[in-house]
Amino acid sequence: MTGTGAILNPQEIEAKSFEIIDAEVGPHGYDRRQWPVVRRIIHTTADFDFARITRFSAGAIEAGVAALRRGEKILCDTNMVKAGVNKTGLAGFGCQLDCHVADPEVARAARAEGITRSIVATRKGVAEGCGIYLIGNAPTALFELLRLAEEGSVSPSLVVGVPVGFVGAAESKEALLASGLPHISCQGRKGGSAIAATILNALMILAREA
Repeated sequence: MTGTGAILNPQEIEAKSFEIIDAEVGPHGYDRRQWPVVRRIIHTTADFDFARITRFSAGAIEAGVAALRRGEKILCDTNMVKAGVNKTGLAGFGCQLDCHVADPEVARAARAEGITRSIVATRKGVAEGCGIYLIGNAPTALFELLRLAEEGSVSPSLVVGVPVGFVGAAESKEALLASGLPHISCQGRKGGSAIAATILNALMILAREA
């Protein structure tokens, strides 16, 4: 503490933040492995709505932890997601994190087909054999991943599907919840790149503790 009462130690700040979150949320329906993920989302966003809208498929945490420990390749839909991921932690698992949305060949193909770069980037990630998919921004990426999974072109180890926005975001997440794929998601319009990165970072912590 300083004379102003500010907490300066980062670990102490995080611990105090978690205490506040736990106290304000109170009883909830998440299990002992799901709650640390939800709590970190709230910590990132200061939005307590995530204590009621975050969704996990059965075994999603275990699937994500296992995929990390196998060193599976990861695809994210924006470079903002990539920027938020703990690279040192990821390197410890031997995982490669890719984002193809800014690749020139992806942009050319998207223009030629009249579709979003996110769709083409998702196809490229599937072709490269990614196992974990982080989608925090583009509903079209999530819809395309679900389409490819339905046709049997991909069987993701885990889909972190939390696109944000007003056009297709809520609908793409509802489709994910109904898909039967291993997933961590949230209902409604809320989401975002920072949340997708936070979920992966939380899973890495759980994987190290396992």
